[in-house]
Amino acid sequence: MGALDSLREFSFLTWIRERRESRKLILLIVFIALLLDNMLLTVVVPIIPSYLFTMDDEGVSSTPTSPPFSSSSSSLQSIVSLYDNFTYETRGLLSTPLPLAPSTASASALAAANATTNPDCHQGDKQLLNENVKVGLLFASKATVQLITNPFIGPLTNRIGYQIPMFAGFCIMFLSTIMFAFSKSYSLLFLARSLQGVGSSCSSVAGMGMLASVYTDDEERGNAIGIALGGLAMGVLVGPPFGSVMYEFVGKTAPFLILAILAVLDGALQLFILQPSKVEPESQTGTPLLTLMRDPYILIAAGSICFANMAIAMLEPALPIWMMETMCPRKWQLGVAFIPASVSYLIGTHIFGVMAHKMGRWLCSLIGMLLVGVSILCVPFAKDIYGLILPNFGVGFAIGMVDSSMMPIMGYLVDLRHVSVYGSVYAIADVAFCMGFALGPSAGGAIARSIGFPALMTIIGVIDILYAPLCYFLRSPPAREEKMAILSDSNCSMKTRSYSMQGTSYQMGDDFETESDE
Repeated sequence: MGALDSLREFSFLTWIRERRESRKLILLIVFIALLLDNMLLTVVVPIIPSYLFTMDDEGVSSTPTSPPFSSSSSSLQSIVSLYDNFTYETRGLLSTPLPLAPSTASASALAAANATTNPDCHQGDKQLLNENVKVGLLFASKATVQLITNPFIGPLTNRIGYQIPMFAGFCIMFLSTIMFAFSKSYSLLFLARSLQGVGSSCSSVAGMGMLASVYTDDEERGNAIGIALGGLAMGVLVGPPFGSVMYEFVGKTAPFLILAILAVLDGALQLFILQPSKVEPESQTGTPLLTLMRDPYILIAAGSICFANMAIAMLEPALPIWMMETMCPRKWQLGVAFIPASVSYLIGTHIFGVMAHKMGRWLCSLIGMLLVGVSILCVPFAKDIYGLILPNFGVGFAIGMVDSSMMPIMGYLVDLRHVSVYGSVYAIADVAFCMGFALGPSAGGAIARSIGFPALMTIIGVIDILYAPLCYFLRSPPAREEKMAILSDSNCSMKTRSYSMQGTSYQMGDDFETESDE
């Protein structure tokens, strides 16, 4: 029995070791981490604008106001008639009709009628327009903190490996999710969103770097990163409708508690597979972060990621408010409006994770940038939620094209022009992603309030179209001289080993030729 138990224990340990060395399980862990992180990122999109507006509205309603009727006989009360566009000034029980400007009375009557018949309609509500800035800053806080954190996480992974930062990302995300569930003030929600930025930095940089290190072939790496980005797409897909439906029918706390439970399961999987207590530094010193940031080809790829994702980043806070102002939607419709973009992003990353390598990643990104610009320009023409389906589908599909081609090309550029250590370059990629999601909501909210939502969409659409031609420079980036020397040395050594295996070395061949000449 003892020998049998030892054999079982040995087979179990062997199975665990094999699982830990499995690239597919590592891909699964990264997939789940990106899924949960982006579910938390987007689940707040339909919740926060409506929740903050409700809080502010309750605050205004709870402030003391003057009584509707004054005891003084000289006090006047204005009553708007919804039928004859007159304002009646009453003194006690006597009423005298006074004509009012028809346009003002009509607008007031329409707003009052809408508010009475449909509590979800906020047409003409100036308080709603002021929410653009607050919501934009709240959404941008996560990306801003992530932007600041990334330059530290990239070099850190070179020193201690990817496992510990990955697990730290899970712990921080769990804490942020719990804070979202129970926070009832703007400042606490802002803190929770900012804290999520630190966790996202750890998960994204460590996860992408881990995939690039275990999938060394360029085509396989592109496929793996495309699958991992599918997790990101799934999170973006599920988050808004999940959040809006749960918020409408269950409450604000429920969706965050469910995400917290899922995060615990992900943490248990990481403990089992990755063993995050071990420090496993890279075997070679990576290229310094500043050197990578001075590489023009890396900067072009990062710019594509930034401006493409800035389009959806501007949509997230501004579109629900614009819909509330112009379409009178139900709360659940605020999240459902993002489903076409999420579905198409999932389709785009799945298709072009494989196709981008065959058609040329530079061309895939160029077409994607053009399509983002055209689609985003069409969004303001929508008159109802159904009119948003096609433009949002185009936006998501195009961003999927850009991300699935530019993420693998970052690793390829490091292999081609620098030392093949990937933490820092994917920190740059994540910085680009975060710049889009930091500048987009913060600047977008202010622009939408000052010059309107259609003008905001026009600005970002034109920027994407003008940036697209720069992707042509990524068609055939040159290798650096020192990298070429390393590659040539490695090729020579491989040839030498090949000849040695056949029983003949270069030196023996030279000696043979010399003897023959003699």
